[in-house]
Amino acid sequence: MSAIGRYGNCVPSEREHRVIELVAEGLKNKEVAEVIGTSEHVVKNYLRTIYDKLGLWNRVELALWYESRRGASHVNPVTLLPWVNMKAALPQQ
Repeated sequence: MSAIGRYGNCVPSEREHRVIELVAEGLKNKEVAEVIGTSEHVVKNYLRTIYDKLGLWNRVELALWYESRRGASHVNPVTLLPWVNMKAALPQQ
């Protein structure tokens, strides 16, 4: 996996990639920690490192970055942004 374009030029480690996958699935930091067997604090540190490596700012960008590299033809905004008011995201009629 290579990061190109506006993103950083570092490649996430295997452990970081697992954190990316879980975040892209919509898990919260505490849930990610439980899955990988560590603390929420360690997950936050992983995310800071991942954001720096990839030139990203937040978990939404991270999820979109991950989906774009999985070859997904469609990203479901409902699963990526469960905390966003989807009415505001929909086109106005």
